[in-house]
Amino acid sequence: MTVKARFEGILDYFRNNVPTAESELHFNNAYELLVAVMLSAQCTDRRVNTVTPAIFGKYPTVRDLARASAADIFPLIRSISYPNSKAEHLAATAQKIVAEFDGEIPSDIDALMTLPGVGRKTANVVASIIYNEPVIAVDTHVFRVARRLGLSKGNTPRAVELDLEKHIPDDIRPIAHHWLILHGRYICKSQKPDCTHCPISSFCKEFSEK
Repeated sequence: MTVKARFEGILDYFRNNVPTAESELHFNNAYELLVAVMLSAQCTDRRVNTVTPAIFGKYPTVRDLARASAADIFPLIRSISYPNSKAEHLAATAQKIVAEFDGEIPSDIDALMTLPGVGRKTANVVASIIYNEPVIAVDTHVFRVARRLGLSKGNTPRAVELDLEKHIPDDIRPIAHHWLILHGRYICKSQKPDCTHCPISSFCKEFSEK
């Protein structure tokens, strides 16, 4: 099966069977999404969703968060992974957004990546979800699923991102990001992929080689 045919079959399945797919993080605006995605690094969305209500209750806007120190933020996020560094990044990022972007979360990916603790994946998530930019964020789920399915042979998240964007039309990239994440989270799991119940196994390179 060609890579093109693989993409077409997989995308057709998702278009017809999963018309709605969205982030499982809880947020109401760009500021809340940015905070949630920064906290989600090497942490589950479920865990992040347990701590963000307290953060947004105490710091409802980015200007409020900019007035907080890492020491202020730490107790609110101590139950998630790497709370010390994430608290420092949140404080510094909020301060930079207020100082350099007039309190507005930037839509430009390069600008987002200048924020402390914001890498390409986080920048792409915010740009895609909030600003509907035609980019695909490659997290661990997308990276794993894309390589298993045979959609990419890339050895880095950036290489996988470029392969996906080469074959996925601009208009569906934002939702395709969620299709791949959710498929990786619930079907194509890291340790025990549920190939028996996988609806796209007929297009999967790894499954065909078993």
